[in-house]
Amino acid sequence: MQFKTKSIRPFIGSKNLAESRQFYKELGFNESILSSNMSYFSTENFGFYLQDAYVKDWIDNTMVFMEVENVEEFWESLVALHLTKKYPTAKLVPIRHLDWGKECFLHDPSGILWHFGAFTPQ
Repeated sequence: MQFKTKSIRPFIGSKNLAESRQFYKELGFNESILSSNMSYFSTENFGFYLQDAYVKDWIDNTMVFMEVENVEEFWESLVALHLTKKYPTAKLVPIRHLDWGKECFLHDPSGILWHFGAFTPQ
């Protein structure tokens, strides 16, 4: 099967929609409110739907990988936002160097695990 993909937009949940909306705006995503219980967040060619839905097993097993140009610069920007002070359940994990590249991690206020990484050039 052949097709042209325009985008992939995962749906993620939130324990507290208002808190999560603010969190993602602070991360630099642009919000488009779609309804009282769902927003679309985007930056350049990437986006996701944030919904007012919390299922612990789902949230605890949701991971999103976002490729960034420079992990070190991205990490410094994350640290400068002081997200773990503003959002007590948010967690940051420093950069790890792996065989395929490097990445750092961020748990959002609901527990969604974000991987921010860059691949080693081949």
